[in-house]
Amino acid sequence: MPGEHKVMTSEQKKAILLLKSVIFHYHGLDNEEKEILDKTAERYEAWEELKWANDFISLDYYTAFERAREYLNEIVGKLDEDTRVEYLAMVWDANNAKGYVTEMEATAMLKLAKDWHVQRRLMEMVRSKNR
Repeated sequence: MPGEHKVMTSEQKKAILLLKSVIFHYHGLDNEEKEILDKTAERYEAWEELKWANDFISLDYYTAFERAREYLNEIVGKLDEDTRVEYLAMVWDANNAKGYVTEMEATAMLKLAKDWHVQRRLMEMVRSKNR
């Protein structure tokens, strides 16, 4: 996972929390998803970044994904390919932790993977985890 062996910047923490949060909010955030976000904030000591992500989404719920997509393309899109895949894998794993990934969540992750030029790698990762 990103940051387990290195110190993460606030910008990286914001990107991870916004990514997870906007995917979870895609269909409405439930309690289990809120717990996953809280655990992520705790793991990375990123409570301020979680608040920032929540504020970002609540600014305009209906445009949150597209605004997040623009923001994440600027931040995550510049990272190396392995890290981009790693961030998407974290979201995929978080969704699987709740027992399912909705079609809307999968579609949102595929849009980001396409933006970040890692669509093939995301699909390979998903296939390997589902075997």
